[in-house]
Amino acid sequence: MTVQPPTAPAFVLVRPQMGENIGAAARAMLNFGLEHMRIVAPRDGWPNPAAIAMASGAGRVLDAARLSPDLADAVGDCSFVFATTARDRDMTKPVYTPEAAMALAAGKIAAGERVAVLFGPERAGLENDDIARANAIISVPVNPEFPSLNLAQCVLLTGYEWMRQQTTATPVVHAMAGTDWADHSEIEHLAKHYEERMEEAGFFYPENKAASMKTNLRNMWSRLPLTRADVQILHGTLRQMVRWKERG
Repeated sequence: MTVQPPTAPAFVLVRPQMGENIGAAARAMLNFGLEHMRIVAPRDGWPNPAAIAMASGAGRVLDAARLSPDLADAVGDCSFVFATTARDRDMTKPVYTPEAAMALAAGKIAAGERVAVLFGPERAGLENDDIARANAIISVPVNPEFPSLNLAQCVLLTGYEWMRQQTTATPVVHAMAGTDWADHSEIEHLAKHYEERMEEAGFFYPENKAASMKTNLRNMWSRLPLTRADVQILHGTLRQMVRWKERG
């Protein structure tokens, strides 16, 4: 029977101290479609009721978690291992941002390799001996005066970058609420409407600056991302203001 390689990296929690953090890490993993958790020598034993309670819906990640007595056992089947750390370890290793690391991981996994990411215990993070077993380091750009990340936060950041590699989500999506963007002819008509009314009101003064004022006003309209509904509201607003002035 052929064993299929995983389609995502394994997240390895090395000597985690608190069950709550293990559960929070499981939730963070499942948020981003990651279910391969490995746990190395947890301080309070395994299974841990606090982890199960904190997982809150991500129990299947904990149910499938692989327990290992040491790091060598946890990553023995992996061809590439990342270690997460916020501190300079004075080791000759490539250092990646989470984004670059997960891009590399995606390529390796697509090629059939097994990839693991190590996360250290809450108090002091991974030891140098742990990092020495890794092929590369992941370092999150953080405030140098307070670089410490909670275990689940670090898992969340790395998981998010993994998910970004798997999706083609558009960075910005405009919810149009049933309308469309105004086209140039509609913007031109709006600009002309305002220019005419402002001309009548004596806005373009003094006369020698009128041309540049009109140009600036047209430039402003062209910069605004207006929908057709916006254009209708602006036309209606100006008409109502003119009616109110004429009644006065």
